[in-house]
Amino acid sequence: MSSYYPIMLRLEGKKVVVVGGGKVSERKVRGLLGTGANITVISPDLTDELRRLAGNREIEWKEKSFTAGDLKDAFMVFATTNNPELNQSIRSMVDDHQLAIMADDPESSDFHIPSHLKRGRLSIAVSTGGASPKLASKIRKELEKQFDDSYEDYLDFLFQARQRILREVEDSAMKNKLLSAIISTEFMTSKDREGDFNRLFEEMRAST
Repeated sequence: MSSYYPIMLRLEGKKVVVVGGGKVSERKVRGLLGTGANITVISPDLTDELRRLAGNREIEWKEKSFTAGDLKDAFMVFATTNNPELNQSIRSMVDDHQLAIMADDPESSDFHIPSHLKRGRLSIAVSTGGASPKLASKIRKELEKQFDDSYEDYLDFLFQARQRILREVEDSAMKNKLLSAIISTEFMTSKDREGDFNRLFEEMRAST
């Protein structure tokens, strides 16, 4: 069996088509929200939650049965109907440059969705390669305890500090020392990260 290639995709502005309006479709759409993707759901009917999202214009709903033209300009396609034959028909219509996932046939899919933990800028994806989604979910829950909500502010600090280091420090040795220092436990648990960073920054710059 070929192994999967892990990747984080930027979906902003890209068209994503979800065929089906049931609970599986709802879960897939929920995972897409916040990515900036243009989400289009094709189905004669929707769950209450998907109707709410359509009413709020967070997704586009085409109240109809699927046709081949619905895939035009799609970057990613989710076949999530409760009709296996229809899902396979959708798969056959997907072009080579489009990514497709079959909710009822992982082996025919171009990708699968890992169990995902997000803390602000921090994203941790757990996959078992389709062997056991329940195990992936269990591992994710264990990671949620280790990487709690405090990581959101910490990652924002790391982003800003790194931008300043890359912008203002030319010496590669000093740059590496600073980048290593800010991921230490001391900075993670500090009550005044900005102050600690400014002091360390000035001390290192004065020593060069």
